[in-house]
Amino acid sequence: MVAPAVATTGVTIYGCGRDEDALFRTVASRLGLVPTITAAAPSVATVELARGNRCVSVGHQSEVTAATLLALSRAGVAYVSTRSIGDNHIDVDYAASVGIRVETVSYSPDSVADYTLMLMLMAVRDAKSVVRRADVHDYRLSGVRGRELRDLTVGVVGTGRIGSAVIDRLLGFGCRIVAHDSNPGIAADYVPLDELLEHSDIVTLHTPLTAATHQLLNRRRIERMRRGAYVVNTGRGALLDTEALVWALETGRLGGAALDVVEGEEGIFYADCRDRPIENSALVRLQELPNVLVSPHTAYYTDHALRDTVENSLANCLAFERRNHHG
Repeated sequence: MVAPAVATTGVTIYGCGRDEDALFRTVASRLGLVPTITAAAPSVATVELARGNRCVSVGHQSEVTAATLLALSRAGVAYVSTRSIGDNHIDVDYAASVGIRVETVSYSPDSVADYTLMLMLMAVRDAKSVVRRADVHDYRLSGVRGRELRDLTVGVVGTGRIGSAVIDRLLGFGCRIVAHDSNPGIAADYVPLDELLEHSDIVTLHTPLTAATHQLLNRRRIERMRRGAYVVNTGRGALLDTEALVWALETGRLGGAALDVVEGEEGIFYADCRDRPIENSALVRLQELPNVLVSPHTAYYTDHALRDTVENSLANCLAFERRNHHG
C-alpha cells in the first residue's frame, strides 16, 4: 500500500471511462492526489486540461502523437503513465526528447491469461458456429468435431507475466507446451520461433509490439505453421500480418483464429459501429469467416485488472512526483 502524499498534487486523467471514474476519485483521494478527469483523449485540443499538472495518465485506446507530446511538455507535463502494459501507442523516444518520461503499469496477468485459454478452447471446439446455430434454434451437431487440448502442442510466443500465466494454466490440460522468447526467463521448453511454428497446433502471441516484433507472424512464418493450426492473439494486432492471416484462413492453410486484437482496430474497437461502415476490410473479412473469433480488445477487462491499472497508474505518478519534488 502506498502511503498518502504529504501535500496534494494534481494529475490529469485522460480517456477515463465511466467505470474508471469512481475508482480514480477514490484512489486519488487516498493517495493525496487531486484528479482532473476527462473522457477525452489526450490531444493538442485537450492539453489545457493538464496545465499546472506535471503528471498525466492515459489509456491505451488512443495514440499519443508527437504534436500532443510537445503540447503537453509546453503545458508543464513531465510524466505520462499509460494504463497499459505496452507503450506502442506513444513515441517514447520523442517524449524523452521533449522532457517527458513515459512509464507503463502492471496489472493482473490472470485477466488476459484466462481469456486466452477461453479463446483457445472456443477455437478448437468450433464454438462460434455452435453458438450461432443455437441462437437460431438449430441444435444439430456440426460436421466439425472438436479437439482436446491434451492431444495438442501449444506454442507460447512471449513468456513475460502474461505468457507465463498462460503456461501455468495449460499445464493443467496435459498438452505439450513449447515456448519462444528473445529473453527466456522461466522454466519452459524454449525453441527457435520457426521450430515452434512447425510443431504447434495452437500458436498464442504474448510478446510486446516493437519495431522488431511488428508482423512477427508474417506470410513466410505462417507458411511454416502446421496445416490446420490455430492462431490466438491477445497481445497486439500488429504482431500478425493480417492480410497473410486472411489468405491462410481462406485457403484452408490454417484451421482457425481467435483474435482479441486486430491490426487497424483503432477508432473501431470501443465504438458502436452498428450504423456506420467498417473501414477495415481485413477485419470485416475475418468476422465473416466461420472459423474466426474476434473480440474488441477486451481480454484485460476485469474488475481486478481495472483496479490494478487505476491504482498503479496513480502510484506511478505519485512516485515520480516524490523523486522529482522541487522546493
